[in-house]
Amino acid sequence: MRRTFIILGLITAILAVMLAVTPLSKIAFIPSVAALIFGLIAFYFSRQKQYPKKSIQLIFLLTIIALTITTYKAVFTVVEVGNVEELKSKEKESEEKAIEELEDLELDELPELE
Repeated sequence: MRRTFIILGLITAILAVMLAVTPLSKIAFIPSVAALIFGLIAFYFSRQKQYPKKSIQLIFLLTIIALTITTYKAVFTVVEVGNVEELKSKEKESEEKAIEELEDLELDELPELE
């Protein structure tokens, strides 16, 4: 039982660290909380039978690193909206080009499907 929770804790802690360093860092809170829960359960089982706790300490360390990185990114990352008019004009131009390409197609040359 203890090994199961240690394995689950390590997997979720590593997943949390990987998500924390990607642009999807806001999602890293979920595996971080799961890793903390699995680590606490494994700590409880190893405390009952006096097993070594090094792997559990690794789970907590990885989880703290993931939570720190995620919190830092959430606090200090500012999302700036660019020039919306420029984006709208580019979208309009690409739409006009697509319409022109569709008008240039000769549909008479295509064989009919029956």
